[in-house]
Amino acid sequence: MIVVDTTVLVYAVGSQHTYREPSRSLMHAIGSGALRATITVEVIQEFAHVRTRRRGRADARRLATAYADILAPLDATTERHLRAGLAWWDRHEAIGAFDAVLAAVAQDFGASALVSSARAFARMTEVTHVLPDEHGVAARLS
Repeated sequence: MIVVDTTVLVYAVGSQHTYREPSRSLMHAIGSGALRATITVEVIQEFAHVRTRRRGRADARRLATAYADILAPLDATTERHLRAGLAWWDRHEAIGAFDAVLAAVAQDFGASALVSSARAFARMTEVTHVLPDEHGVAARLS
């Protein structure tokens, strides 16, 4: 089981980018049941916020709902995740608070990887970071 970050969702439906096709392949594998993944409500919420800036509310709602359906059941972020994430955030200056809490969720759920384009995750020893590039996605799909 993997945890997917907002960046993967954004790239999968975004314009031309190195991570677009690998992110699409990853989401297709998740949607078809070939790969187990989880995500938090907050990741879907962040995706909707980011998508709204470029494509409007209706498009963002439609895609966020589709992602919620594909990744259901969505996992809950708890106070324990928040506290662990904030402690990691304090130790790892390169990572933001949101990402640190997501890393705590990934570790707690025993995820084999946290897939994200945010390279700050690679500096953390608490989780295994995988870039949503051809190599990283191919390794998850094999």
